[in-house]
Amino acid sequence: MHHEQGCCAPQRSGQESVPARPLRLSALRPGPVDEREVPAGAFAMGDALDEGYPGDGERPVHEVQVSSFRIDAAPVTVDRFARFVEATGYVTLAERLGGSAVFHAFVAAGEAILGRSSAAPWWSEVAGASWRHPAGPRSGDARGDHPVTHVAFSDAVSYCLWAGRRLPTEAEWEYAARGGLSGARYAWGDELTPAGEHRCNIWQGRFPLRDEGDDGFVGTSPVGSFAANGYGLHDVAGNVWEWCQDWFAADYYARSSSRDPIGPATGEFRVMRGGSHLCHESYCNRYRVSARSASAPESTSGNLGFRTVAV
Repeated sequence: MHHEQGCCAPQRSGQESVPARPLRLSALRPGPVDEREVPAGAFAMGDALDEGYPGDGERPVHEVQVSSFRIDAAPVTVDRFARFVEATGYVTLAERLGGSAVFHAFVAAGEAILGRSSAAPWWSEVAGASWRHPAGPRSGDARGDHPVTHVAFSDAVSYCLWAGRRLPTEAEWEYAARGGLSGARYAWGDELTPAGEHRCNIWQGRFPLRDEGDDGFVGTSPVGSFAANGYGLHDVAGNVWEWCQDWFAADYYARSSSRDPIGPATGEFRVMRGGSHLCHESYCNRYRVSARSASAPESTSGNLGFRTVAV
């Protein structure tokens, strides 16, 4: 499937039946949220430059009106997710299943490999990999100011329930990510590295052999490491993929509502947006602002996180 190309981890499906513990509420609440107000308006949603993968359904370009909303300035961090876990006793799907997908370059010697993907052999299912240990227990703990990863769709929704927030719709995400620019390729304009300046955390080098790290990072980066877009949002290109609330359908743009669309009524995959630090033009050119992909809701990996919107 096109969703498994390159920087997207192999699909995990049919395994969300592992029961989650009920949320245990405590006095520990989310605290202030670093969020941005996105004004109501209309925008042309989709790939105006016709550069996307046909199966991703980035066309036709269509006008969408979006009501105002407040969205996180950056993806949810490890520290903020840890606060949620401390408050509720929540156990993520990856923890309940005993492992998650890790890119080969980050797997330390001695980690237990549960399996590899034949379609994308640079991904391994590593025992004990989770939001606490993104590359496995031997590889060290997650860094608190980095985006949380290895979260399934249900994990992100559970966090939102605790925080009194929700996941963004795909239309909200793209509208906010554009930052007021119309039809631009990236969140900052049409050139990937204007004046030689890196604007996002993506792959430089030959994928999947070596990331040269010319942008300053190999792997995830602390949220906010790159300049914000016109609406004050960071990391809307690269770093980690972000769950949206919509079901995915490649033909949805041809039948989308023109006002505050919420995606198809049902589906097999949930939309992901933004690309990740593993994206490269040779294999996964999905850090363009119109780019879309999707994963099974049960999928977890070391490059998949989320941000939230005020209810």
